[in-house]
Amino acid sequence: MTETILGLLRHGQTDWNVAGRLQGTSDIPLNETGIAQALAAANAIDPSEWDVLLSSPLSRASETAKAIAQVHGRHQHVIDDRFLERAFGEAEGWSYEEWKRLHDPAIGVAGGENLEQLEVRAIALLEAMVSEYAGKRVLAVSHGALIRKLVRIASNKQLPREGERFANTSLTKLISRDGEWSVLHYDGHSLSGI
Repeated sequence: MTETILGLLRHGQTDWNVAGRLQGTSDIPLNETGIAQALAAANAIDPSEWDVLLSSPLSRASETAKAIAQVHGRHQHVIDDRFLERAFGEAEGWSYEEWKRLHDPAIGVAGGENLEQLEVRAIALLEAMVSEYAGKRVLAVSHGALIRKLVRIASNKQLPREGERFANTSLTKLISRDGEWSVLHYDGHSLSGI
């Protein structure tokens, strides 16, 4: 039986996280707390658990991955566009309250991905991980909406439960056994403690 593990680490905090704004594919950098979270999370991660370090290309994720690489003496992490956040189109920068009031999240907005499109992309990502990294332990630094969708798929829509969110620098692990994904470790709390 071939087992592939995918660790999903949410990036460190940004100013838009604090303000409750949709970031999507807008490249919002880590704030001071986010930088500290990235370093603390890097120190909390056991490097022997992971074979590969991947990251979304957005700076908030790639800087978090860079901190992990530096703390663990890795030369670099691999940028992988498939771990990019859900695109919220013209709603990027809006507050969550505006988003809920003005748009149906299942439909999305101009220039953005609706939930069906996000699910198609997430399924393709999971299939690619099994194909490209069979038998490996992959740590990927990504984003809340994409992580949420990947966990929904792997848990057969049981997780995350209503109202649960993934904190910045939280780590959840999925496992594929011969191509069938399930949740190995579910935790929405920050590894950093910050």
